[in-house]
Amino acid sequence: MANKAEQLTMLKPPLKWAGGKRWLINELQKYWKKHQHKRLVEPFCGGLSVALGLKPQSALLNDLNPALINFYQHLQNGLQMDIELLNQEQAYYQCRERFNQLNGDPQAQKLAAQLFYYLNRTGYNGLCRFNKKGGYNVPFGRYKTINYQTDFSHYQPVLSQWQFSNVDFEDLHVDSSDFIYADPPYDTPFHQYSQQGFNWDDQVRLAEWLSQHKGPVILSNQATDRIKSLYRELGFRLRYLDAPRLISCKGNQRQAVKEVLALRGF
Repeated sequence: MANKAEQLTMLKPPLKWAGGKRWLINELQKYWKKHQHKRLVEPFCGGLSVALGLKPQSALLNDLNPALINFYQHLQNGLQMDIELLNQEQAYYQCRERFNQLNGDPQAQKLAAQLFYYLNRTGYNGLCRFNKKGGYNVPFGRYKTINYQTDFSHYQPVLSQWQFSNVDFEDLHVDSSDFIYADPPYDTPFHQYSQQGFNWDDQVRLAEWLSQHKGPVILSNQATDRIKSLYRELGFRLRYLDAPRLISCKGNQRQAVKEVLALRGF
């Protein structure tokens, strides 16, 4: 039987996730390797690629998206899919409507977790998007083939050792020695990743909260001028990387987006 380290090595993020940070793991490892005995805290755990990549023994993984955290909590219990998984447009919109009807019903959280997985794998481009009323509104993805999973029991031994929560980052119970990696929604005009959204005031609030942590902190975000200025003024050391996505610039040319790592406590 595989030990925990081997199980972690075998695990891949269970969801498609726009803006996932698998590409950043090698950079994060440079900072994590000296602190790997500490608890990893992620205020915005997203698609779980960082936790699965860094392989912490102890972790507090949080996200404002209650549907996402509900899914992970069911993975902790060895989720088995017992709904039909069809890569068909009509089936997708029926499931999306059913998911929105549940609306956090405490008696239907297992079904909500299954529907969330199905919508994530079948919807457009790994997006997770909600309107201001809390309705999931990602359109059908039109993939030729989808390799759905139906048995998530192999995630249970690892995820059962981690703690998941669904609170505002300021409400997290963080220890002074924790290693915090924060990957908030990018500083872009679109920020409706959850019903609450995440605006510039939230970016500032996060930066100030991170600056007060006594342990090691890494923040990643799009390297906009105001993000760079915000973290520089709070005493963070900045590093810049080319993110694996492109944006339009002059003419028909496209250029890599710059990512900033804001570092503190190293």
